[in-house]
Amino acid sequence: MKTVDSYNFRGKRALIRVDFNVPLTDDFEITDDSRMTAVLPTIQKVISDGGSVVLMSHLGRPKTGPEDKFSLEHLVSHLAKLTNVPVIFSNDCISGEALTKSRNLEIGSIHLLENLRFYVEETAGDAAFAAKLAKHGDIFINDAFGTAHRAHASTAIVADSFKDKCFGFLMAKEVANAQKLMRNPERPFTSIVGGAKVSDKILIIENLLNVADHIIIGGGMAYTFSVAKGGRIGNSLFEEDRVEKCTEILAKAKEKGVQLHLPADNLCADAFNNDANLRSCNSGDIPEGWMGLDIGEEAIQAFTEVLHKSKTILWNGPMGVFEMSSFENGTKAIAQAVADATRKGAFSLVGGGDSSAAVKKFGFTENVSYVSTGGGALLEFFEGKELPGIVAIEA
Repeated sequence: MKTVDSYNFRGKRALIRVDFNVPLTDDFEITDDSRMTAVLPTIQKVISDGGSVVLMSHLGRPKTGPEDKFSLEHLVSHLAKLTNVPVIFSNDCISGEALTKSRNLEIGSIHLLENLRFYVEETAGDAAFAAKLAKHGDIFINDAFGTAHRAHASTAIVADSFKDKCFGFLMAKEVANAQKLMRNPERPFTSIVGGAKVSDKILIIENLLNVADHIIIGGGMAYTFSVAKGGRIGNSLFEEDRVEKCTEILAKAKEKGVQLHLPADNLCADAFNNDANLRSCNSGDIPEGWMGLDIGEEAIQAFTEVLHKSKTILWNGPMGVFEMSSFENGTKAIAQAVADATRKGAFSLVGGGDSSAAVKKFGFTENVSYVSTGGGALLEFFEGKELPGIVAIEA
């Protein structure tokens, strides 16, 4: 894997694809800058070598052209503060004025381009647009793992214009940690798969059946599995059209000798509300008018025992509606169990927006081995798919 360590950037302009898709308040205050801080080592490497940096990223999902609320100009001052170097901004990506700024960029400076997704050519993977972007730099670096599953102009197509191209430190770390799990995990290997819908996680579960020793199922998706086993789930979320697939997965797990763990009990509520009435119900025996919104105490204990015996752990998806305090206990307890196992020597990778948010919310970010910045990209990697942003660099 060729990384920025393979190059000396003295006198060179590095065009770096970053993922600065950070959350902003209505007043354009950044509420979580972790995606920005994650790429600082790559930026610092280029600058310390005596090079200059041109950054390109997307922000949000603009619908038709430029929208002020999605402008990367709102990030300039914070980026300058983080890097402690001059940052200039262009309010577009490919104009003559923007290209001139890049060509005249002083050593040790940063040029931030405007939101790539203000151009329909970006998501279309337009080659002509990518070629124009390529004029901003001498060397291309992809350090945006979160967008590596997209065959967009800036993530994959732009690489065709460069002889010299490589991964940034973040991208290399993401790929190395993901490969560690899928190619040579220390056993027992336990995967925790949660979230609302089975349909979002079918491919990852099926691929994990070929790698994992244990798969723990939580979140709303567990109720579709419960129906597949003939259970009653009251008003709980489930996907009727995925019941048959869940039945197939249960059979495949048994055939392959993979232990698939479903919650023994659930914390249920009579409304989707933090102040609803609560009761504990055995899984498969939830009465009408009640819905499962978290795993129960028996499930927590059983899942914790599995995790404490594990040597490799992958966690993708929460155990319940952890955003509400009444239903956060299951996800918090699993985060604690993963942290405990890590402290005992297990390798733990937490990936996906909700899982990453959960470990941060409950204060366990520093107590697990690695927290991935990739959501959809990480999922597709574990589904066994090739990611265009990786293939483009390795080609």
